[in-house]
Amino acid sequence: MKSHLYASEALLPTGWAKDVRLTIDEGRILEVVPNVPAGQASRAAGPVLPAMGNLHSHAFQRAMAGLAERAADGSDSFWTWREAMYRLVGLLQPDEIEAVSAKLYLELLKGGFSAVAEFHYLHHQPDGRPYADPAELSRRVMAAAGQTGIGLTLLPVFYAHGDFGGQPAAPGQARFVHDVEAYLRLLDTLEDDLRAMKAGLGMAFHSLRAATPEEIGAILAARPGPTPTHIHVAEQPREVEACLAWSGRRPVRFLMDVAPVDANWCLVHATHMDEAEMKALAASGAVVGLCPMTEANLGDGLFPATAYRQLQGAFGIGTDSHVATDVASELQLLELGQRLRELKRNRLADGPGHSVGRSLYEAAGVGAGQALARGFGLAPGMPADFLVLDGDDPFIQAASGDQILDRWIFALGQRVVRDVMVAGRWRIRDRHHAEEEVIDRAFARVLRRLADA
Repeated sequence: MKSHLYASEALLPTGWAKDVRLTIDEGRILEVVPNVPAGQASRAAGPVLPAMGNLHSHAFQRAMAGLAERAADGSDSFWTWREAMYRLVGLLQPDEIEAVSAKLYLELLKGGFSAVAEFHYLHHQPDGRPYADPAELSRRVMAAAGQTGIGLTLLPVFYAHGDFGGQPAAPGQARFVHDVEAYLRLLDTLEDDLRAMKAGLGMAFHSLRAATPEEIGAILAARPGPTPTHIHVAEQPREVEACLAWSGRRPVRFLMDVAPVDANWCLVHATHMDEAEMKALAASGAVVGLCPMTEANLGDGLFPATAYRQLQGAFGIGTDSHVATDVASELQLLELGQRLRELKRNRLADGPGHSVGRSLYEAAGVGAGQALARGFGLAPGMPADFLVLDGDDPFIQAASGDQILDRWIFALGQRVVRDVMVAGRWRIRDRHHAEEEVIDRAFARVLRRLADA
């Protein structure tokens, strides 16, 4: 059944437009007409934007946010944080994974994200044995997405080894590990169910540490075609050093030598590249998945975003370990990190006179739409994924055009995200979700149980 939404101001692919009527049919945009009267259309409560996709999530990690901030001996790093994460992995039960995922997806919706790529590597029981249904934990993530209504691209992760060269996995990694045949069966098992819930299916390799070139090749050969394919790469200097020692090549260069990296791929983090790697990656058409809040929290380093943008490289944003869960925080830190590095302002604008907020928002939206195979934009054929900012906020009332984005991202943050529609259905209305109280109670029970464990 068709419905209509009227926006006094909306961001279209051609730029900001006034008095826009959006026609929605079966979860997609059917028609976009500016400069028309509202008629019988429902009026949006503020400026309307295409909602953002989140291209990198480990939903279960939301349960440990804020619990790894006690200093040890001064050598705290990603690698020491990882040990705390492994402890959490050993404790979580299937119903708890579903509850944590639902809470996270609710928060992402309220933060302005309409869809998420779930990089899902938590597959088995704590001792590594498969569940009676080997897809049990994937289905828990799917159930959480269904409860909240967030758009989902599920990326089951292939994870087989503990380090470069096929080293055995560590005990803390037991819940992650597959062989190639079991992993391919998992993908086959999930395909029809994801299609039925109108969700996407891609695949992921955890990292070059966790998957050998031969395993990557075998999986790609078994599932040819344009499929979202994601991988962590070059997140930490130690990873770069280990890859050089093992292969004689840096991680991004090695990956591009052994895999057909193209526009179907998303390289998550890619923080530590040299100039030749940056040029090759930008030219490939792949998307770089940036998670600025997590990368800062883990001490990963700063992605060279200014240089990468000058190469016309594609990027999007994710929330990864979910120390933050909103669009504005990630985009703001992405820009501010470059300012701190370069001692200059307004680094990631598309050019002189261009708004930083709009440049970031549109580029990240297009990149996430590509990485999720979902698309982005208020245009016919695109998903009816809308974000409405609070038109009653005085900052938003006094702004127009690109000022709206600049004020939201750099001054206001999540508090002005008012309504979020996903595939034609309002999931957040006046900052509230219909299942919010139920989801919050279930999440609180998990946190209390973990605190006592």
